Amino acid sequence: MTTTRLIILCAVLMPGNAYAGPPFRTDDPVPVELGHYEFYSFSTGTHTKGDTSGELPGFELTYGLIPNGQLQIGAATSFAAPSNGGTVFGYGDTTVSFKYRFIQEEKDGLRPQVAFFPAVQIPTGNHDRGLGAGHVQVFLPLWAQKSFGDWTTDVGGGYWVNQNDTLGDKNFWFVSWLLQRKMTEQLTLGAEVFHQTADTVDGKDSAGFNLGGTYDFNDHNHLLFSAGRGFQNVSETNEVSWYFGWEVTY
Repeated sequence: MTTTRLIILCAVLMPGNAYAGPPFRTDDPVPVELGHYEFYSFSTGTHTKGDTSGELPGFELTYGLIPNGQLQIGAATSFAAPSNGGTVFGYGDTTVSFKYRFIQEEKDGLRPQVAFFPAVQIPTGNHDRGLGAGHVQVFLPLWAQKSFGDWTTDVGGGYWVNQNDTLGDKNFWFVSWLLQRKMTEQLTLGAEVFHQTADTVDGKDSAGFNLGGTYDFNDHNHLLFSAGRGFQNVSETNEVSWYFGWEVTY
């Protein structure tokens, strides 16, 4: 794989992997409670055209900063494994985000809870090695959630500010929908579909799905898992993707 192709591959994959409601790409409007923490350690990646790129390990720390508001910081060791070259490892881009829930769910009615969850991706990764976007990216999404008994659905998306004429990047949209069901007191399973417009001048739109869930060992330790693939421009965007993580809450 040439250096140029490696950079393009990471530019396609990194925005989609950077901001997700673990273990899914669809996020939720529920903030961490005031004064509480969540810590995630995870591996995530995507395979396309014989090449693989992702994060191993990745970390996210979330803190309930104000009522209905949380601060989140994410960092990871990124990797790129081309089919005809050696695997590249290094520190990737750093993400900082803030979620604020401004509409509360109506438990006995139809009104969902809604949050604004802007995020900034800081270009700390080495773009020339395919480990970072090479410029600041900003995601401006809205997320909504409604629960009905054991069923919960999340829907939303937003606009990525990704314009960089030098690198051939452009702004794009991302939207997704997730449906989950609590199967037992410990196990929750879900499925999502998502769509993203092209994020580079020569890129293509992508769409796909993930199946996954969470398993609660106790109040503080949680296993997170999902896997899926694309169904639009699959070979260029997502032949298979995964997320495996461990969440600690306190």
